[in-house]
Amino acid sequence: MSAAMSADLELPTAGRCPYRVVRNPHTVREVLHRPQDFSPANALLAVTPLSGQALRILQKARFALPPVLASNDTGTHAGIRKVVAGFFTPAKVAAMEPRIRGLARESAARAAQRLASEGSVDLVNTVAAHPPAVIMLEMLGLPVRDLPALKAWSLDSLELFWGWPDADRQLELAHSAADFYRWLRELVLESVASPDSGASPQPNLFNALALHGLSTPEICSLGYFLLIAGQETTTQLISTTLFRLAEGSRGISWGEATTALKARDLVRHVLATESSVPTWRRMANQDTFLDGRAVAAGEEILLELTGNHGFPWAESAEAQSADSEASDRPGPTPYGLAFGSGIHRCLGAKLAELEATVVVYETAAALKGVRLQDSNPDWIRLLSFQAPRTVVVEPG
Repeated sequence: MSAAMSADLELPTAGRCPYRVVRNPHTVREVLHRPQDFSPANALLAVTPLSGQALRILQKARFALPPVLASNDTGTHAGIRKVVAGFFTPAKVAAMEPRIRGLARESAARAAQRLASEGSVDLVNTVAAHPPAVIMLEMLGLPVRDLPALKAWSLDSLELFWGWPDADRQLELAHSAADFYRWLRELVLESVASPDSGASPQPNLFNALALHGLSTPEICSLGYFLLIAGQETTTQLISTTLFRLAEGSRGISWGEATTALKARDLVRHVLATESSVPTWRRMANQDTFLDGRAVAAGEEILLELTGNHGFPWAESAEAQSADSEASDRPGPTPYGLAFGSGIHRCLGAKLAELEATVVVYETAAALKGVRLQDSNPDWIRLLSFQAPRTVVVEPG
């Protein structure tokens, strides 16, 4: 085995990393295409184990997350995935482009007004936050409501399951997750009972899942993370893209990004180098081998999908060098493994790319000649999620 390959499979070090970190894109792809050996069962487990007090808070809300989609390694996965995929077909995604453009223009116009009146504007809150949530709910046939709460719940749940909150913070996040779950359960029951009460005259996703045979807890489990992943990760992708655009560090100027082609190029570059979902987890189902190395049953694997800078244990120069080496290797798509691969590949990949592209070029067109006010904002830094929390710009 070559020295380069050896650096790509990094064994956990005591007191530092609890996972076997796989950075080589070809090896990452291999893991994702060997579901019989590497299960997604740990994909949605809390990185920081939940305390007894936090668990009691969740139990009062009847919080339950049985494996249904992203963490499902049983024979039921394919049928459930087919139901969900029916809401994200290429034709349905393409048909949403005018709606996406309309929402993006409205948001960009509001941002331009605020920039003119206040002298600065945060592009995360004004243009990146709400359009993906509206589009997701409409595509799923669900009512568009409570968007500020949904956005807050989403960030809290990501931190609860993929962050490192201390004991007090974990309790705050558990209360938020419980509130989200209660809201979601009511939405599921309403949607199953009235299939045409949402944004579309066609049956909504939750009703379709019920017709497929899923129970209410199973639908809630699927909906819990889908309502987060279906919009918050796109918000984060847009946020990072706008930050890099305003920063001017990716070879595309603000003026150039007013065209769809250049905006798409920038979005794809961000997807390939620092996507909003830079890592994902798997667990060895059985004793096996990966790149000639033994992997024990039950061992947890952390797959690096794109470049990231959020590992609390990956601050060494050696780790950063490995990140760069892996990011430079091409994948079969313009953005490599940003959306995963294999039977669990993200169903909303094309939608996310389209939304990010449209929002970026509409924002660039509406806000001319801006510059970053804060070149070092606070970032969301979780095991599997990353993005700047704010992108504040001012007249250039």
